[in-house]
Amino acid sequence: MPFLTDRMHDSQRQQKLEAALADENAGVVGRADYKAASARALASRFSFDLDLVEAELRAAIIGQDEAIGQVLEILKVVRADIGDPRKPLASVLFCGPTGVGKTETVRTIARAMYGDADAFCRIDMNTLSQEHYAAALTGAPPGYVGSKEGTTILDQEKIEGTRNLPGLVLFDELEKASNEVVLALMNVFDNGILTVASGERTYSFRNSLIFMSSNLGARELMALDDAVAFTPRAIWARLTSVSKPRSERAHDIVMRCLLERFPPELVNRIDHIDTFNWIGSDKMPALVDVELERLNRRLKKHDLWLEISDEVRGFVASKGYDKRFGARGLRRAIRRHLEFPLAGYLLGDHGDFSPPDGSAVIRIQAQYRDGIVSFRQF
Repeated sequence: MPFLTDRMHDSQRQQKLEAALADENAGVVGRADYKAASARALASRFSFDLDLVEAELRAAIIGQDEAIGQVLEILKVVRADIGDPRKPLASVLFCGPTGVGKTETVRTIARAMYGDADAFCRIDMNTLSQEHYAAALTGAPPGYVGSKEGTTILDQEKIEGTRNLPGLVLFDELEKASNEVVLALMNVFDNGILTVASGERTYSFRNSLIFMSSNLGARELMALDDAVAFTPRAIWARLTSVSKPRSERAHDIVMRCLLERFPPELVNRIDHIDTFNWIGSDKMPALVDVELERLNRRLKKHDLWLEISDEVRGFVASKGYDKRFGARGLRRAIRRHLEFPLAGYLLGDHGDFSPPDGSAVIRIQAQYRDGIVSFRQF
């Protein structure tokens, strides 16, 4: 009986929450109890591997060591299970230019924890740009069509996670949503609960890692880093903050842009605000290798493996570098200069592909000569 099963699950969840709150409300333990507790090994309910998450992040997210470090510090608190049980496990806002790895960071965490890069609830806030779209997030109010169903675009299973793994939520491009939609999140950040407008259904974010992304401040950050920027705003930023480290100046820019767009009470409810850097041209060869690995995952179903020469790597990196577009510009270059000719080679008149010496994999090498990428089996 689905109704009774739901009630049992809700009851069990409530009992666990009450137990966590009771432990927190008990106050500071005595010295003897504290020493005894310290002597025991930490037994956290979470089972994800921090080392694996770190390895995945550092392999997939290039040029964002500071942001990755902040994320790992947050995950340590979650892994230790010492957070406030009344709130989400963490609420994190990633700010910075487009194509630098903000969304990919969440995908990488999902892959490391769940083995699936799509194992998180993603809400594209640019689809909620009108105020009447708030119903898509909080449900239709009483008296309106759909109010009794209490349906929203939220995925409850991915939000709540499991006993051993946190739920993962991404509100992508936060600044593009209407004010009504954004303000509906304030209660989520504050106490981890979202009740639909009809009052008949409640979503709990208290076992969730909430991530948000925003491009606010991207133009100002470009002016900060561009040595030839002579706009009045860029000159004033340099004159007034020349004594501060670059990271502090970037944070000040992002905070100013956030407070221009959102009310202070919303910004104040976000636990962590991390700024992602522009991707420099020196990072592009490493990004080419990351994208090549993804391509090889797709080729694996055909028992194919692609290797590229240093000349191909340098050529694609130079074609794909554009500071304004980050890794997305590189992906377009790889598609045009690597995937398109590779598809032509595989479909062309080259005879049957067969693994040499009984190998299970057909190895193909990409070479570059005279502005052309060519392929050969080896």
